[in-house]
Amino acid sequence: MNTLSLHLLIPTAIHLRSSRAASPSFPRASSPSSLRITSSSNLRADDSQSIESQTLEVLEWRALCNQLSPFASTSMGLSATKTADIPVGNSPEESRSLLDETAAALAAMEAMEPRGLGLSEILDLSEVVERAVAGQLLTVRELCAVRGTLMAASSVFEKLRRAANSDKRVTPLVKILEGCDFKTTLEHKIGFCIDSNTSVILDRASEDLEIIRSERKRNMENLDSLLKKVSTKIYRAGGIDRPTVTKRRSRMCVAIRATRKRLLPGGVVLSVSSSGATCYMEPKEAVELNNMEVRHAYSERAEEMAILSILTSEVSAAQRGILHLLDRILQLDVAFARASHAKWMNGVYPKLTKTVDMDDGDITSLAVDIDSVQHPLLLGSVLGSSSNGGSLFPVPIDIKVESRSKVVVISGPNTGGKTALLKTLGLISLMSKSGMYLPAKNRPRLPWFDLILADIGDPQSLEQSLSTFSGHISRIRQILNIASENSLVLLDEICSGTDPSEGVALATSILRYIKNRVNVAVVSTHYGDLSRLKDNETQFQNAAMEFSMETLQPTFRVLWGSTGESNALRVAKSIGFDGRILEHAHEWRERLKPEQEVERKGSLFQSLVEERNKLNLQASKAAALHRDLMNLYRELEHESRDLEKREKALFKKETQKVQEDLSSAKSKMQKLVAEFKSQLETVTADQYNSLILKTEEAVADIIEDYCPKDLLLTEEEGYTSDYSPQAGEKVIVTGLGGKLGTVVEEPGDDETVLVQQGKMRVRVNRKDIAPLPCTKTTETPNRSLRSKRQVHIIDILCTGKHERARQCVADAERTSAYSDLKEHTGSKRNAGGRSNIPARHGRFGKRIRFDPLYHPWDGNRSYKGAGA
Repeated sequence: MNTLSLHLLIPTAIHLRSSRAASPSFPRASSPSSLRITSSSNLRADDSQSIESQTLEVLEWRALCNQLSPFASTSMGLSATKTADIPVGNSPEESRSLLDETAAALAAMEAMEPRGLGLSEILDLSEVVERAVAGQLLTVRELCAVRGTLMAASSVFEKLRRAANSDKRVTPLVKILEGCDFKTTLEHKIGFCIDSNTSVILDRASEDLEIIRSERKRNMENLDSLLKKVSTKIYRAGGIDRPTVTKRRSRMCVAIRATRKRLLPGGVVLSVSSSGATCYMEPKEAVELNNMEVRHAYSERAEEMAILSILTSEVSAAQRGILHLLDRILQLDVAFARASHAKWMNGVYPKLTKTVDMDDGDITSLAVDIDSVQHPLLLGSVLGSSSNGGSLFPVPIDIKVESRSKVVVISGPNTGGKTALLKTLGLISLMSKSGMYLPAKNRPRLPWFDLILADIGDPQSLEQSLSTFSGHISRIRQILNIASENSLVLLDEICSGTDPSEGVALATSILRYIKNRVNVAVVSTHYGDLSRLKDNETQFQNAAMEFSMETLQPTFRVLWGSTGESNALRVAKSIGFDGRILEHAHEWRERLKPEQEVERKGSLFQSLVEERNKLNLQASKAAALHRDLMNLYRELEHESRDLEKREKALFKKETQKVQEDLSSAKSKMQKLVAEFKSQLETVTADQYNSLILKTEEAVADIIEDYCPKDLLLTEEEGYTSDYSPQAGEKVIVTGLGGKLGTVVEEPGDDETVLVQQGKMRVRVNRKDIAPLPCTKTTETPNRSLRSKRQVHIIDILCTGKHERARQCVADAERTSAYSDLKEHTGSKRNAGGRSNIPARHGRFGKRIRFDPLYHPWDGNRSYKGAGA
C-alpha cells in the first residue's frame, strides 16, 4: 500500500495560538445598535445608546427579527435572527446593497429551488476554532465537522456561480463569497488523514501509524490463535462447557472452571465471575503477546494524538480565514432568510432616497410615498396563525409626506391608529435599512435615515423618580441632542400629561426647533393649535385619522392634509360610558367653547369626508363599468375575427364541395348519355317510350342528388310577409349579413325584434328576419312526391335560383356525349322537323316532348310541353 509520510503532508512545525485574541476578529453582523453616530461627548454617546435601545424596544425590532428565524438555514443564522444581530446598513449604499442581496436571493430561489443550495450542511465552527487557538486538542468528529463545513461552503459558492452564469440577478450573492479562502488544502489534509464517514484515522495518515497497526494486527492474530488452541484444549479436558476467549483488564484470556485451574499451570488469574465458579486466566504462553498488544495500543494512540495535534495546529493557523468565511456564510444565510420572509409576506422592494441640494441651497428630504403598508408584526401574527379564517388582516395605510415638509402633525380620535402609524413608519424604515422588503404595494419610496428615534409609550419610572410628563421630556431632550439632518423622529402625544396651555406652548417651540434639524419628524397630538402651524409655515404638514360618525368607530385610515378631532365624548359613548357623565361633559364643552367653532369645523370636515366617500364610490362604479365595457369589446372583437375566419373556411369548404359535385355530375351525365347512345342504336320503335322514361328518371335522379333539399320548396311554401318569429326561435338576420341569431323578444308595436347574435343583442326590423329553410316532410306517394319535386327543380332552374344545378346541366350540355345524343335523336326527326318520338306524360307531371335539341332549361327559350 502506498503511504504518504505525515511530515510531507502536514508541516511538522506546530504553532499554537494561546488565545483567540492573538488575531483580529471579524464582525459577524452589524447590530442595530451600530446605527449610532459617534459623538465627541461621552454624555451625548450615552444618550444616543440609551434612546436608540429604547427606540428599538418600543418599535419591537427584536420581534420582527424573530420572524426571520424560521427561514434561517444555519445555526449561525438562527442565532443572529433570534438575538436581532442581523446586518443593518450604515449608509444608503450599504442598505441598497443589502436590498440587492435580498433580490438576488429571490432570483436564486427560483433558479435552484428543486435541488437547494445546501446551506444547512454548514456548521458554526467558531467554538471549534477557539478551542484550537487555545491549544486544546480537537477530536476526530470536530475535525470532520471542519472538513464538512469547508466542503459545503465551497459547494455553495460553485452553485451560486453556475446560477449567476444563467441569471445575472444572482451576481450580488456571488460577490459575497468572492475572495473567501475555502481552505482547500486544510480540507484535503483532513480528508487524507481521517475517514469522515466512520470518523476513524486512516493508516495512511503517517508511516509510523501504518507500521504500528500492521504489527499490532499480526500480533493479535498470533494471540488469538494461541488462545483458541488453549481454550479448545481446556474444553476437551472438561474444564469448561464451551471454548471461550475474552478480554479482561485490557488483556486477552480464556475462561476455565475454578476447580480446573490446574489445567493451566503458570497461568495468571485476571478475573473471577460473580458466582466464583469461573475464572478468567491468562496462559503463561500469552503473557508476552499480551504485553506486546498493550505496547502497540499505546503506540497507536500516541501516533493518533500526534496526528490530531498537527491537524489542530492547522485549524488554528487557519483561524482568520475560517472565521471570515463563516461571516460571509452568515451574511448569505440572512440574505436568503430575508428573501423567504419577503416571499412569505408578499413584500416589495423599497426605493431608498437621500437628501438633495435644492437650487436655493436648502436641504430638504425627498417625499415619503408608501401605498397600503401593513404593520409587519400584525401581518406576521395573522400569516403565522394555523387558521387565517378567523383572523383579521391589519388595515393597510398610506404614508404620504410632501417633499418640502419637515414636520407632520397627526391628529384624530383616541384608539384611531396614530400610535400604530408611528410604529409602522419606524419599523419599515428599519426594515429598509436592513435590506428587508416591505409589506406594501407598488414601489414604496422613503428616505434613508441614519437614526430612527422614537418617544412612544409611557416612560414613567418610580426608580428614577420620573412622572409621565418628565419621562417624555427626558426622552425628547435626548432625541434633540443626537438627532441629525438625516434622522427620523417619532413623537407620540407630544408634551401631554401637563397643563394644556403650557403643553401647547412647549410643543410648538419643540416642533419649530427641530424643523430645520431633522429629515422628517412625525408627531401625534390632541392639541388643535399644533395643526394650525401649517397655516404660517410651509415646512409643516397635517394629517388626520379618519373617524366614522355612523359607527362611532375609527376606520384607521389616514387623511393627509386634513385635521381631525379627538372625538373623546363619542368614543366614551361607544364603549358604554355613563350617560349622565357624558351629558355634563357636553354642557361643560358648551361653556368652554360658546362660539362652537370646533363643532362647526368638525361638521364641515365630516360632510367633506362623506362627499369624498360618495365620489370615490361613484368613481369605483364608473371604473368597474368601464372595465366591463372594455372586456365586452375585446370579446366581441375576438369573436368577430373568429367569425371571419370561420366564414372564409366555410366558403372554401363549400367551394371545394361544389367542384366535387360538378365533377361527379359530369361523370354521371356522360355515362348516362353514352348508355342512351348505345341503346338507341339497337332498340325498336316500340321500346322508345321505355328507354326515354328510364333516361328521364336517371336524369331526374342526378339532378335531385345534387340539388340541396332546402331549395326544393316553392315560394308558396316559404315564409310570407306575415311571418312572426317566436321567442327562442333560431332565425336568419338578413340585416346582419344573413347571420344566424336567436329571438330574445317577440315583435312589438314598433315592428322590431330583439335578437341575440353571439354575445351581442341588437334590435332589428321584423322584415330583416327570415326563418331557417326546411324541407317538406308530409308523407305522399313516392312517385307523386318525386314528380312534384321535379316541378320545383324545373322552376328553380328556369328562374336561375340555384347556381349549382344550372352549372350541372350546362356542363352536361357541353360534353361530347350530349352532342352525340342530339345527333342520334335528330336523325329520327320527321320531315316537319318534329321528332318521331311520340308525346307522353313525362316525369314532371305535364305532357312534354323529349327533344334534346329543344332543352327546357335553355335560357334563350321558353319551356314547351306537348300541351303548351
